[in-house]
Amino acid sequence: MAISAQMVKELREKTGAGMMDCKKALVEVDGDLEKAVDWLRQKGMAKAAKKSGRATCEGVVTAVTSPDGKHVAMASLMCETDFVARGDQFQAMAARVAQAVLEHNPADPTALDGVVGDEVKQLIASVGENMQLGKFARHTRQSDNEVIGQYIHANGKIGVLVFLTCAKAESVNAPEVKELAKNLAMQVAAASPMALDAGSLDQAAVEREREVYRQKALEEGKPAQIVDKIADGAVKKFQKEVCLLEQPYIRDDKKSVSDIVREAGKAVGDTITVTGFTRIQLAAE
Repeated sequence: MAISAQMVKELREKTGAGMMDCKKALVEVDGDLEKAVDWLRQKGMAKAAKKSGRATCEGVVTAVTSPDGKHVAMASLMCETDFVARGDQFQAMAARVAQAVLEHNPADPTALDGVVGDEVKQLIASVGENMQLGKFARHTRQSDNEVIGQYIHANGKIGVLVFLTCAKAESVNAPEVKELAKNLAMQVAAASPMALDAGSLDQAAVEREREVYRQKALEEGKPAQIVDKIADGAVKKFQKEVCLLEQPYIRDDKKSVSDIVREAGKAVGDTITVTGFTRIQLAAE
């Protein structure tokens, strides 16, 4: 297939490889962008593929908690410009969307559009700028032992919910537990983990990573008998980067997230378990 300049540009932005190398990679894999990323990595021409984490449009992520603290909702509303995103009308609509998610618990984007779609369209007509409902999430506390950590990044473009359980219900109100929940939400916002732990990581992603490093080792002429060991080591490193509990803690990279969870549990004389998280970033895939 024909390789366009736009395809080459996009691959270069993803990998940092040279223009000619990007074009060659795309030719080798018949224009498949993801395969081209892997091809460049196998040749040692690109760093590990990571999502850029940059929002591709403007808007805001908002969150709201029910008065009884049992339910929390988070939602994103997108627009074209930062100027509109910072306006009072848009901010109020974004808060309205989160409230709608909390109250109606929509099953999917179509259901949410049925609740607030007309209001968004009215604002579009008023402001004269296109807007779009983005990702959303709603969570209900499963028991009195659960704690929900919540964080909205200062720019309003990333929102996180983190879910913890304590063995003892009385621990949920301990300052150390509340601080832990907030800090873990900040960790997820900053480090963008793909999964809670290795067991919950998408195995297709793991195998893709393993194969990239196997092929890279072979390309470098490494002895066949150590190629699998090299790939296994790369997978372990990959897991530390993308699994929340294995990641270095953002406030002290000498400790893992698991370490700080254990420390908080010890401080309150309880066992704390991280059960999951939700991360919403504007326009992120």
